[in-house]
Amino acid sequence: MRYPGMHPVCVSFFGKSHFIQCSRRIFQRLSSKSKCLKVTDELSCKDSCKIQARLTANTNTFYSSIKRGDLSFIPKSFSSRLFRKPLITPLTSCAHRQYSNDSTNNVVMVFDRKTKKMQRNTTAELENYEVYDYIKEEMGYRMYDRICDIKRKFNVAVDLGCGRGQVSKHILEENVGTLYMCDHAEHVLEQAVTSPEVPTHKLCVDEEFLPFNHNSLDLLFSSLSLHWVNDLPGTFKQIHNSLKPDGAFIGSMFGGETLFELRVSLQLAELEREGGFAPHISPFTDNTDLGSLLNRAGFTLLTIDVDELVVNYPSMYELMWDLKGMGESNCAWNRKLHLSRDTTLAAAAIYKDMYGNEDGSVPATFHILHFIGWKPDPSQPKAAKRGSGQISIKDLGRLDEIMKEHPDGIDEK
Repeated sequence: MRYPGMHPVCVSFFGKSHFIQCSRRIFQRLSSKSKCLKVTDELSCKDSCKIQARLTANTNTFYSSIKRGDLSFIPKSFSSRLFRKPLITPLTSCAHRQYSNDSTNNVVMVFDRKTKKMQRNTTAELENYEVYDYIKEEMGYRMYDRICDIKRKFNVAVDLGCGRGQVSKHILEENVGTLYMCDHAEHVLEQAVTSPEVPTHKLCVDEEFLPFNHNSLDLLFSSLSLHWVNDLPGTFKQIHNSLKPDGAFIGSMFGGETLFELRVSLQLAELEREGGFAPHISPFTDNTDLGSLLNRAGFTLLTIDVDELVVNYPSMYELMWDLKGMGESNCAWNRKLHLSRDTTLAAAAIYKDMYGNEDGSVPATFHILHFIGWKPDPSQPKAAKRGSGQISIKDLGRLDEIMKEHPDGIDEK
């Protein structure tokens, strides 16, 4: 299919077709400019003939030069006008956040926290704000279900990034003694629904600067909030310090493959229409990095699992409108503040053609990481000593026979 305004080149991000597409556009721009250099550039006729001859002599060599980034054959006075924007950039950029193993306190400021606070407070002014919370409502109930799996009552618990109380409103007296609901956006916090049974206190707290004393909390949970934190390792360390020994940290956050359909569609459309693209989807944490960060913060007995939620929308426009209503618009410092109409139309066409359903709707994938970690305590179960096992793994197939042979169980050495 040929998208509106695109060249008839196969759109693929696994091979080199997008490089050929870019280089073809550069070739056409250079060819057209070299014919009218008297008007557009201060180059001599001799120089323009050299450029035109070199471009038309071996097009394949030109394509390979563009792919390698070799633009040495183009005069600087010409290239400085032509290449004002990056024309070739990897299509996989900004999909995953990268974390350093360095133990220093150098924090990369990826997100504008003030803008994110403003975006979320703006959603509180909507008359039907609850219509956009369907994903957070679903994930909030799932997190409450995970809290119920722990057969223990936590005396003091904190809901970090509580939003409108998607998790806290389900908490019962048998789960928690006292609950603190914390959020960075004060207007959203005012709309939060509290638990009908548990004494609840609301606090306006930034997730990057926790006010809790060391060893003061029994449980801290966070649902779909930590993906906007700049210093995620530092926040994990603060949570670890705030928990009592054998305290639990339960959380969920968007993972690296979230909204990959929208990301790819915008990249391809902007690459064609404008010759390069800017990150319109915020980078997310990968599940492998999440385990490393929790382990580095000091948590033990880690459990991480992945949930994939696919929501169908009439078109790309409804998806983007709902993301704005959720308060999940991009707030990265390197974001592009304006998206042209032509690029938006092309992105919607690409989205529908590449990922569209048979009924005309388009899917949006939300990749959600669930995790639980515990602060170390001597009472926690520990792994058995090496060599203490009495049953070989190769005998697992006859486990029923072994249980009949030992009805009272197998004594440890």
